[in-house]
Amino acid sequence: MKKLFLLDGMALIYRAHFALSKTPRFTSAGLNTSAVMGFTNTLLEVLKKEKPTHMAVVFDTEAPTERHTEYEKYKAHRESMPEDLSKALPYIFKVVLGFNIPLITSDGYEADDIIGTLAKKAEKEGYQVYCMTPDKDFAQLVSPNIHIYKPARMGNEMEILGVKEVLAKWEIERVEQVIDILGLWGDAVDGIPGIPGVGEKTAKLLIKQYGSVEEIINHSHELKGKLRENVENFAEQGLMSKRLATINLNVPVELDEAGLEMCAPSKDLLEPLFAELEFRTLGKRVFGDDFSITEMKSVSIQTDLFGNPVASGRTTMTVDVEDIAEPVPSLFSPSKNIDNVPHTYHLADTVEKRSELIAILKQQKSICFDTETTGTDANNCELVGLSFAVKAGEAWYVPVPVDQEQTKVIVKEFKGVFEDAAIGKTGQNIKFDILILKWYDVQVKGDLFDTMMAHYVIDPDTRHGMDILSENYLGYSPVSITTLIGAKGKNQGNMRDVEIEKIKEYAAEDADITLQLKTVFEPKLKEVEAEKLVHEIENPLIYVLADIEFEGVKIDHFTLQDFSKDLETDIGKLEKTVYEKAGVRFNIASPKQLGEVLFEKLMLDPKAKKTKTGQYQTGEDVLLNLAAKSDIVRDILDYRQLQKLKSTYVDALPQMVNPKTGRVHTSYNQAVAATGRLSSTNPNLQNIPIRTERGREVRKAFIPRDAGHTIVSADYSQIELRIIAEISRDENMMEAFVKNLDIHTATAANVYGIALDEVTSTQRRNAKAVNFGIIYGQSAFGLSQNLGIPRKEAAEIIENYFAQYPGIKRYMTDTMNFARENGYVCTLMGRRRYLRDINSANATVRGFAERNAINAPIQGSAADMIKIAMINIHREFLAQKLDARMTMQVHDELVFDVPHDEVEIVKPIIMHNMKNAIKTEVPIMVEIGTGLNWLEAH
Repeated sequence: MKKLFLLDGMALIYRAHFALSKTPRFTSAGLNTSAVMGFTNTLLEVLKKEKPTHMAVVFDTEAPTERHTEYEKYKAHRESMPEDLSKALPYIFKVVLGFNIPLITSDGYEADDIIGTLAKKAEKEGYQVYCMTPDKDFAQLVSPNIHIYKPARMGNEMEILGVKEVLAKWEIERVEQVIDILGLWGDAVDGIPGIPGVGEKTAKLLIKQYGSVEEIINHSHELKGKLRENVENFAEQGLMSKRLATINLNVPVELDEAGLEMCAPSKDLLEPLFAELEFRTLGKRVFGDDFSITEMKSVSIQTDLFGNPVASGRTTMTVDVEDIAEPVPSLFSPSKNIDNVPHTYHLADTVEKRSELIAILKQQKSICFDTETTGTDANNCELVGLSFAVKAGEAWYVPVPVDQEQTKVIVKEFKGVFEDAAIGKTGQNIKFDILILKWYDVQVKGDLFDTMMAHYVIDPDTRHGMDILSENYLGYSPVSITTLIGAKGKNQGNMRDVEIEKIKEYAAEDADITLQLKTVFEPKLKEVEAEKLVHEIENPLIYVLADIEFEGVKIDHFTLQDFSKDLETDIGKLEKTVYEKAGVRFNIASPKQLGEVLFEKLMLDPKAKKTKTGQYQTGEDVLLNLAAKSDIVRDILDYRQLQKLKSTYVDALPQMVNPKTGRVHTSYNQAVAATGRLSSTNPNLQNIPIRTERGREVRKAFIPRDAGHTIVSADYSQIELRIIAEISRDENMMEAFVKNLDIHTATAANVYGIALDEVTSTQRRNAKAVNFGIIYGQSAFGLSQNLGIPRKEAAEIIENYFAQYPGIKRYMTDTMNFARENGYVCTLMGRRRYLRDINSANATVRGFAERNAINAPIQGSAADMIKIAMINIHREFLAQKLDARMTMQVHDELVFDVPHDEVEIVKPIIMHNMKNAIKTEVPIMVEIGTGLNWLEAH
């Protein structure tokens, strides 16, 4: 079967760019490759899954079309292309050409028209045609042999729309009626006016009744009220809109079957291109595990754009040679690896060799070290070896035996070095190594330098793995662990399986490269004025987090078992209630069956929307909107909540108990959130429920280690609001906190112009929403949606808010101006958040950066504050030789496991250090509680 895929290039590229807008991908030289990566992944998925025999990628050009001539406002107000996307576009051209896929454009015609013309011509030649696009306008092209192919997105599967699906989706009898609906409805993005007052629903009803725009106009006298008036007054505009929405099927472009036929990609073009774009994973996916970005030279394909091997015998596009980007300047000289770089890596596998090494290490002011282990859970794996480096190009590897008692003897030889506070310690993700050594009775001491943390502070929005840092900053491609133990998965081995010579080279290289990265990052930290942040907050915090993770927290299995049974009973009752109200038994957990019951059997919403796969949308947002109208929906929401609570926490937590300790040991991620906030995994403590009564019960299961201890919880009160008051210096907000007023009541009184004792619960709720919404850049529309009030009322509340708190408005303006001028914003402690898009001409992209500019200094300062508090509390506990232990950090809360006789000692230590972590004029409030479990203490 001849299978032609026609890709709507620009639509797919925009989609790829914005899909990664919250977590963009950058090269070491600063090129945003999100769109290139997303587009390439989509292309590879289609090639693999659909196996097209023919393909082309089609683009618009800048040249005006007949639509622009007929209607000058056509696409006149489209937002500018995001700058990062504009820079990435030439690289996407290179990717397409590298895959030997034709690029097609034609001046005076849009991509839609070219695709439509080619699709119809191909249909006549016996092709099955797939127009690959997220654009709804293409529905008008569908026929028995022409389909719309919507690629997978946001967890949804790809979707293929044929005649049947289009007729159902648009509620029409003939495919061509799509054009009529588009003409009536209009398109604000493209500047197609349509007929005023006619939206999607009205357009479908009118077409169902009259069949076409022309017939609606002919029967306008049958319509009523404003609709009749609009149809008669804007009849010509409606007809013009229909013409604008009609895809032109007569573009002067030939169906070059030979040129469109799929052939092998050009390795010579794609390998250096993927290297230039730093597509490590994609490169291995296409070219195999031997692909390395540092072994490829960046090349330009300008001179080959229309010649061999790219476009020989292929359909070409009208694009200036200058449009193809020059290679991005690289930060390194590529092609370095262990095979071609001189190095001296020693194997210290005897007592004598280890003694020589220890003597060298003791002479150093600072050493770099790394551990090799049997796994990645530091609290549940074994040591395989140690590596050390003190100068570039030379390192040592110390293997240890399987017998852990013998291993402890060898590790003990290095105890004096590790525990010498005068010797600084360098590592990559050194918390892991510190934690491993704790299990061998070694307490690492000395000033730390973590290359992962250094890079996180320098460039928080990118990746911080050692291999990537080495390639980007040293031009050196380290030995991949997969070459030693295999790819991830159930068949992956561990480091004990590796022959000693290979593991020696691999492990020693890790220490060597980490040491070299330190020399690169030290001056860079100075450049971005982050030395204090690293040396006084991030690196000292590593010791604190290692102790917390080593300590773990005890879980009450019986509480969780009883709670699980209660939840199971409640879930069963809800299930029975739902079946009774629905009048039928069905799988409540099945979105398909649930949608059919709610929207077909019970008819709860005649406007119910469907997903791309044709089933009804039953997400939480949809059900929440229906909950006020139907008690069965409320029951279903409760059912879902309890099911998630049971599976995610109540039943899962016992499975996470460490067999060696009988406790749960979370892992804190210090270099993930760009704001500086900590996150945690296995379990994710930040997501332990707190807002619902049943959810809070999970905290009952977190208990002290024994009957002689109690849980102490200390929580910052409204810390982000206090910080915004401090940073903005707003007099009214600062005064409210100084007087210890309820900030939301005080805000309501100011905003509504009433006395404190006159504030109603609704007014306080509104004020609270504004207080927290403002720092996240909430608009009047967002506030109206949040509170369920008219947008006009929401706008008035915000206007009054800024009138009463002019300092906050000034802070927002000044911060955005600073960001526009400098490209970043800072926390109180100098932590930077870089905002590449703050000056973007694209309003959507710029708006996202502006919201981050306002919020980052606040969230980041709160993060810095609790980190400093943790460091100082930890130090004081050690100084006083207390047995109290910090066991958890959750958002703005610290949790401790404390002996009964130390509770009154530690409470003032905690209070003092949390309140005074950062000196502020605004008083910092901390609430401390105690209890037999976390819930009771909180």
